[in-house]
Amino acid sequence: MLNTTNPSLAGQRVVKELGTVRGIVVRSRSIIGNLGAGLQTIFGGDISLYTELCERARQDAYERMCAHAAALGANAIIGLRYDATEIGTGITEVLCYGTAVVVEPAL
Repeated sequence: MLNTTNPSLAGQRVVKELGTVRGIVVRSRSIIGNLGAGLQTIFGGDISLYTELCERARQDAYERMCAHAAALGANAIIGLRYDATEIGTGITEVLCYGTAVVVEPAL
């Protein structure tokens, strides 16, 4: 699935706009993960446990968005964005969204 944060894809022409698509993931931090991350904060630097959790959540949201677009018949997504909201203590929603389109090579 082609995608971009821009409103258009270089070298491609939008022939059909199919609407907004999204992928949503809600994740919580585990007690064990919090303990491990707490230990990492003692030494400073990247908190790899949380980095991996965030990367996994974003990837899952992206894949769900792509599946939503594919179900509509899209071959590309433009205006791709991510958003995250803490909906409770230790519970975060990750949203990936964009506009599903059908593109073809520009002449």
